[in-house]
Amino acid sequence: MSVTTTPTDDEADVLEEQLRGELLRPGDSRYDEARSVWNGMVDRHPAMIVRARGVSDVIAAVSFAREHELLLSVRGAGHNIAGNAVCDDGLELDLSRMRSVRVDPAGKTAQVEPGATLADVDHETQEFGLATPLGINSTTGIAGLTLGGGFGWLTRKYGMTVDNLRSVDVVTADGELRHASEGENADLFWGVRGGSGNFGVVTSFEFDLHEVGPEVLSGPIVYSGEDAPAVLRHVRDFNEDAPDESAVWTILRAAPPLPFLPENVHGVGVVIVVAFYAGSLEDGEEVLAPIREFGDPIADAVGPHRYAEFQQAFDPLLTEGARNYWKSHNFDELSDDAIDTAIEYAEKLPSPLSEIFFGQVGGAMARVQTDATAYPHRDAAYAMNVHTRWEDPAMDDRCIAWAREFYEDMRTHAMGGVYVNFISELEGEESLAYGENHDRLVEVKTRYDPTNLFRMNQNVEPAA
Repeated sequence: MSVTTTPTDDEADVLEEQLRGELLRPGDSRYDEARSVWNGMVDRHPAMIVRARGVSDVIAAVSFAREHELLLSVRGAGHNIAGNAVCDDGLELDLSRMRSVRVDPAGKTAQVEPGATLADVDHETQEFGLATPLGINSTTGIAGLTLGGGFGWLTRKYGMTVDNLRSVDVVTADGELRHASEGENADLFWGVRGGSGNFGVVTSFEFDLHEVGPEVLSGPIVYSGEDAPAVLRHVRDFNEDAPDESAVWTILRAAPPLPFLPENVHGVGVVIVVAFYAGSLEDGEEVLAPIREFGDPIADAVGPHRYAEFQQAFDPLLTEGARNYWKSHNFDELSDDAIDTAIEYAEKLPSPLSEIFFGQVGGAMARVQTDATAYPHRDAAYAMNVHTRWEDPAMDDRCIAWAREFYEDMRTHAMGGVYVNFISELEGEESLAYGENHDRLVEVKTRYDPTNLFRMNQNVEPAA
């Protein structure tokens, strides 16, 4: 399927008449706002943007793109690192106005529209003391997070985001709305749980919820960068036997201007240990004591925090508009050599905003079979994000080169898989993202999108 000429004004007018939302074209006052996304490196110009208000708008946009052989991109909250939400010369389907969250507190479920952010979901579910496993930055979109797998602080206790997905409504390439669950269109349901946006536009997610908070024991402990070798080894050893309720992550970066850090530390290399306990505060104090009692930290901000607020704690470090380039590896363990290599590269971070983090996973996530969902990396103990971030375009080459070099040097210590939501390129790492589930994904893709209409993603190509 190839992109052809842009539809005529008359054809675009016909589409606009079908919409409850709006159609934007180059030159419209809100066009630049609608094509701007979280990663400041992404600067693409769609021929038209449909800002959908409901399922009928989604069907109209998908059908129009198919009939006119237009490149189609789908935007939830616009947070994807590769900028898959926006295309050049095609049709951008913007779902950001569809962001309702409807909670059933008795049934412990939530119906979530695709434009909702993690903050939207947490706000509504925490009203009832409930939550579902999500990511760690509240401005992230629920759609992209879920379609890629989704992991965060609750993953070890309650599984990945996709493990808590009960059903979806999907507009497929033929313009049909399909309901998918374990009992209905099960192959489609399997595919959307980790297969990225390859199979259609999800217009509704149904999640299982769990009792969480409202307060959880959580927060950062900050050490001097000189202590990184000992701190990372201590955290690794602690994590090996920690209960599922515990999640302890490590971050190597220059100290940000956090209010609990003395000014003389700002901008200096540090290692940040972020501790979280998904259980009672009393049990958490006992379990996390070995982490908090280790060494001589600069600051310890671990304490009772409202869960929804902790989910937003790192938002100030991840505001939109900066330039971002990420790489990713999965690890079954953090060897001494892997730790030493990470520390070596942390000592030459290319910008003050860049960081390396190791997110502890495993637990409930690991007790799901590899082929149970499209997300394949169930045996990972850690997911690493090489999070390169800067503001000056003149630094592009240096920052990207550093990230790629580090990624290559860590390859020998890693498992050979990557997290699909951490891939910056539009193509090239699909086999690493989908692993041994790739062939089955091709089968599902061929059934539901044989012409590859949905290819602005880490693409699974249909069989010829």
